Amino acid sequence: MTVFESVLERLKAEALQAEPEDDAEPITPVPTIRGLTSGFTGPGGNDAFVSGSQAAAAYLDLYEETTPPEPVEPAPSPPPPAPPPHLLRTTPEEVADDLALDGTESVDDLVGLRRRFARENHPDQAPPDMRANATLRMKIANMLIDETIRRINVEKSLGLSR
Repeated sequence: MTVFESVLERLKAEALQAEPEDDAEPITPVPTIRGLTSGFTGPGGNDAFVSGSQAAAAYLDLYEETTPPEPVEPAPSPPPPAPPPHLLRTTPEEVADDLALDGTESVDDLVGLRRRFARENHPDQAPPDMRANATLRMKIANMLIDETIRRINVEKSLGLSR
């Protein structure tokens, strides 16, 4: 027997020997809960155990039936924003109009124009459903700018002035 158990036994014995006062209620021992696992619990006084299913049934007896809440319909999502109108212009003529090439640009002007066009039309900046159009616009713009730069270089090599 451990020291703790011996102290408990001595306290129980003293409590049984002590006579209750006339106006005080008698002290009743509090039942302890004992259990082997979470499936078996019961009061420790009479060594009777209750199975987990019996304990669950006792809890269900206390449970009041409630009606399930009505399902809430989610609020309708707002319509998707309209695509930028310039992304709908995908023909080479329309892209050339957007680039505003007039034939007097230098190579440095064309490089800056390519960067400006990419800032406004890059597929990573476009809405997901318009990325194919943005990619096509970038391909066309790069082709037009590259062709213009090639022509400028050919004219320089031939000694022609612009």
